[in-house]
Amino acid sequence: MLNAITSIFKELFDAQSSTSEEQPDLAIACLLTEVACADHHLAGEEKIARRQILQKVCQVSETAADALLHQADQLVRDSASLYDFTSQLRSLSHPKRYELIQAMWELAHTDGYIDPLEDAVIRKTAELLYVDHSEFIRAKISVSDNI
Repeated sequence: MLNAITSIFKELFDAQSSTSEEQPDLAIACLLTEVACADHHLAGEEKIARRQILQKVCQVSETAADALLHQADQLVRDSASLYDFTSQLRSLSHPKRYELIQAMWELAHTDGYIDPLEDAVIRKTAELLYVDHSEFIRAKISVSDNI
């Protein structure tokens, strides 16, 4: 009886672990959603930019991006912290993590103003993904220079 209960919990844990680890695109969509919603105002231009940036970073179709963002909206509402998403992305290569931080800055600049809450989300994400502060600043400046 105890073995049966133990095996059920093991199966549930393994299924949950493999599901979250197999979806880095969803974690990226969640982080982009966190930035877009950080100032508690998701404008139409931010919605469009969020989808386009997700398509570019994850190399997915518009339909796939919309599906990921729909899931991300719900996950972000239910999430307690950024760690839920960044923990799934630590295995990404360093250039890919830098690209994500740069994409988050690009999204934050969409409305022409970087809210301090958007800055805080990006800063915390960079820390959790082990992106050096100098690279965090370099990404911010590179996006600012291109606008």
